[in-house]
Amino acid sequence: MATRNRYARRTRAGRTTARRTTASRAARSGPVISLARAGFLARGIMYIVIGWIALRVAFGKTGQQADRTGALHELSSTPLGKLALWVLVVGFFGMALWRLSEAVYGTRVDGRKTSARLMSLGRAVLYAVLGYGVLKYALGAGAPQSTNKQSVDLTASVLKDPGGQAAVIVIGLVFIGAGAYLAYQAWKKRFLRELELGRLRARERRMVEWLGRVGGIARGIVFITAGIFLVVAAVHSQPGQAKGIDSSLRALATTPAGPLLLVLVSIGLIMFGLFSCCEARWRRF
Repeated sequence: MATRNRYARRTRAGRTTARRTTASRAARSGPVISLARAGFLARGIMYIVIGWIALRVAFGKTGQQADRTGALHELSSTPLGKLALWVLVVGFFGMALWRLSEAVYGTRVDGRKTSARLMSLGRAVLYAVLGYGVLKYALGAGAPQSTNKQSVDLTASVLKDPGGQAAVIVIGLVFIGAGAYLAYQAWKKRFLRELELGRLRARERRMVEWLGRVGGIARGIVFITAGIFLVVAAVHSQPGQAKGIDSSLRALATTPAGPLLLVLVSIGLIMFGLFSCCEARWRRF
């Protein structure tokens, strides 16, 4: 009887493992991976355009917002603007689907760790929201709110609640911590773990390392800057001091380094966009 029960348990465990393996393979199937690659391409395009706008802002050449909304306006004004918008729609929804599969079945690097799966779920929601915003714009239903307005409105809403000041400070500190983490990861070149290095020639690898390192640090600086302004807005109870991506970038030009810092970060964002395009080709799934 005991032997029969052990056999039954082993059989059920084997079936469960088989189902998980099948589901995991499905999550990493050709179509899902293709959508994920489209997602990295979409992210790359968005960062390149935002960086380009920010670079022009540094030289006083445009009043366009250096954020998602400004990037959509910039893309739509090009001859292939409509096509570019639909590339972003497919890419962001594709990235959301892939991240959702990671949340359900686990990631390649961290397996089924709860923290990694929750992070993937958060990213899935983020990219789904981005995709929805671009879809509405592509269909002519209006552009999403600027990150500046979103940041101010959200901060104002939270500050009205009891404990809202502490909550905004915590959110700001999370942004600062996330930015520092992104910059540190880029400096240590941790992103190389996610790439199929065997497919890269020596020159390509040096290029990817340079793009990922500098681009990742620039991305981290933007997060840190936005987080600092959230903390300042909370401490002074002034929601207007909260800043989105555009205002955070523009604030870099008011530092003692002047426009030079904004120029360097703008170039870094363009480099991160190019790195993301490299991920679309050489990412390990």
